[in-house]
Amino acid sequence: MKFSQRLGITNSTKVIQVENMDDDLKNSLWNILKITILDEIKDQHSYSLGVNVADFFSRSLWHNFFKLSIDTTPGSFYAVKNYLREWFFKAEWFQRYDMIEHCVELVSHGYFQSEMQEIYTAFNTVLEREFSGYRFIQGNISPITNPTEVEDINHSINETGNFSALRGCNLHLQDALKKLSDKQNPDYRNSIKESISAVEAIAKIISGGTKDSLGGAIDKIKGKLKIHGALEKGIKSLYAYTSDSDGIRHSLENEPNIDFEDAKFMLVSCSAFVNYLI
Repeated sequence: MKFSQRLGITNSTKVIQVENMDDDLKNSLWNILKITILDEIKDQHSYSLGVNVADFFSRSLWHNFFKLSIDTTPGSFYAVKNYLREWFFKAEWFQRYDMIEHCVELVSHGYFQSEMQEIYTAFNTVLEREFSGYRFIQGNISPITNPTEVEDINHSINETGNFSALRGCNLHLQDALKKLSDKQNPDYRNSIKESISAVEAIAKIISGGTKDSLGGAIDKIKGKLKIHGALEKGIKSLYAYTSDSDGIRHSLENEPNIDFEDAKFMLVSCSAFVNYLI
């Protein structure tokens, strides 16, 4: 889903300026887009895995992002870059984020010789330097800026992605992040569910009890891991918050007062606990 869609921005929506993209931020973002992606693609005109990467990139932008007929795609990648530059500096601030996300997603495919972590770091460096309220986390431009929190989330998703046995935990974490970052219809309630489910999934693997609740799994693994009593109590309390009769996992006639801070706290806390268990 596009950044603008996550913000709830449509052609008929009055845009509320929640991000002040001044010239310093705008120029810096373009420079990173050009250096880390566009210039690199220019140097990959040879076929890689049977795909012309420049042609694949250009056609995808025209078809999936600009929604234009692909027979209007410029014939050279030099002309494509000129078109993108002119569009970028005329676009609204949220449209620029849309295009950056789309370009980054494209080069995450195996067709491109790109170091994704270097790209994320380059963008996040200028987003932080120019005081943007957003950071790249796992391909999502998300309203989480604290470096420690960003690192905890990134680390937990990357680490669980390295083990097939932790695939369930990994999917829960990714879904929690996506639901938190959805600006059109942020689903904080289900983001919290996914966060605590990630902890439950890895705890069950360690305990060996597939039918255990999180509390039951923690009780079983205390003998395997030296979990501090306060930490044990804390994670069980978070689980109780999501699971009791008035908790997040139960349907309520009136939606509880759940906001971004609640969902962010759960995602960061659960990511940190997943990292601890790993």
